[in-house]
Amino acid sequence: MTIDRRAALLALAAAGVVPMLPAYAAPGGRRFLLGADVSWLPEDEAAGAEYWYQGKRWDLLALLAAVGFNEIKVRASVDPSAPDGYSADAPKAAWTSLAHAVALGKRITRAGMGFTLSLNFADSWADPQGQPKPLAWRDLHGPALQHAVHDYARATLGTVRRAGLRPTMVYVGNETTFGMLWPDGRVPLSRPTGNPVTDRTHLDPGKVGGMDGFAGLLKAAIAGVRAADPATKIVVHNHLGRHWPILRDWVDALQARNVPFDAVALSCYQQGAEGDWQTSFTNFCARYPGVGLMVAEYSSRKRYLNDLVHDLPNGQGWGTFIWEPVHYQEAIFDKDGRSAGEGPRPNLISQGMNSAEAPGGGAPKPVKPAPKHYGVGGRFERNAFLDLYRRIAKDNGLR
Repeated sequence: MTIDRRAALLALAAAGVVPMLPAYAAPGGRRFLLGADVSWLPEDEAAGAEYWYQGKRWDLLALLAAVGFNEIKVRASVDPSAPDGYSADAPKAAWTSLAHAVALGKRITRAGMGFTLSLNFADSWADPQGQPKPLAWRDLHGPALQHAVHDYARATLGTVRRAGLRPTMVYVGNETTFGMLWPDGRVPLSRPTGNPVTDRTHLDPGKVGGMDGFAGLLKAAIAGVRAADPATKIVVHNHLGRHWPILRDWVDALQARNVPFDAVALSCYQQGAEGDWQTSFTNFCARYPGVGLMVAEYSSRKRYLNDLVHDLPNGQGWGTFIWEPVHYQEAIFDKDGRSAGEGPRPNLISQGMNSAEAPGGGAPKPVKPAPKHYGVGGRFERNAFLDLYRRIAKDNGLR
């Protein structure tokens, strides 16, 4: 009798049973990674979120696995309960803490998917708009800061490994086009991006650590990760997937400083001109034949981006992660009869700015910001985009 493994998984997951499945091989010798970052999931579930597909309520991770996703990325903050941390208004919940990442990682592996850990090296958001030092490291500089970064990375991966998890890969930093742990590891733009807000903020940021400072911090973090698990695959993340000259400058500078990474991940929310992403990907593979390439964040152009990465030569296209697909931008679920996200964003900068492509920098925070609301509850119903991922998975031999 022939057994349809994916159909069996659908039936089990719909009934609330998540079977153990064999782990995938490491990047470079594995199938294409069809991934998602769903780090908001614990917050949303606490707020009462429910996920529905074909008239049945599902565990979100089981549903993603059944559709064909095979990798989930989870971000972790250093101290999200710190006064300026992500979870400052809910310090006991400690959303985006390592403890939440580990708990979610266990659920991911039970659902039969790989677990990728993203270390942000900040207490809250770390992105092109800001890469603030964690509160505990604010007064550290030079070797003292590098030592703290190394020890944090080693302790974090040690905790993950003792919990019985082995990440498929570790992202060292998030969208670090302009460096990390500012100002010590901040990097000025090497040339204009075509985005006036980004250029005004990052072409001349003043006295900063520059590429030498950034590379030193990256190497300290990577050494810490590999002290806990020497075989860990390391990914660095640049948000300007559309801009090949800036990407080339950035990767060349890291390689010239002997930063040891296995893959480069890109954010792909918007292009300057149609074909920019393809240009970056093609040139990257030609210039860096031994380095993997991923899309770490995107929302629209789902089929197009997955096909581009999947079809890269020599196995360099490791895969993709759609960022928070439940209720961000062009979401794969509906809520109250319409997209649970903001809907599609402009493809080209000339058609309107997508803030995710290059968040502006420098807007001062309110003296007393309003208390933050965590999580989005309610009933989420799958839409046609979730079905699109079933087709992508099938076409790529993932289901």
